[in-house]
Amino acid sequence: MSYRDAARERGLRIPVGRATRRCVGRYVRHARGLTCKHFLAYINNSDMDRVFKALASPARRRLLDTLRAHNGQTLGELCTHLDMTRQAVTQHLSRLEGANLIATIRRGREKLHYLNRIPIHEIYERWIVKYERQRLDALRELKKRVEGD
Repeated sequence: MSYRDAARERGLRIPVGRATRRCVGRYVRHARGLTCKHFLAYINNSDMDRVFKALASPARRRLLDTLRAHNGQTLGELCTHLDMTRQAVTQHLSRLEGANLIATIRRGREKLHYLNRIPIHEIYERWIVKYERQRLDALRELKKRVEGD
């Protein structure tokens, strides 16, 4: 059975044109039919890799700490807290923005930078909580043994 026959059997709409030939086999069910955009339906592991790579630099972590302390700063305000040139800070901010760790909003001529806490929370949920539960269970067992004796 071909891809088209299987899709028609499920009641899915098949787009016609070059996109069909280019993306065949990679379609994702979408509200309006099929699409080649994986980020609409799946959380990509490369997004998590970008977050870890962005957090690897101490300068970028310092920028995130500065934004956590005072959200909505301009580039000039962020440069006052670091011993770097504006160009270096701009490159770090673009890497953080690419990892979706900060969001920017333009207000007139100013570009305000805001901390996006969601990717950090996803890291916490995926990596830290699992180990934290084991440690808390061990502490609870230790408490029972100490109080039971």
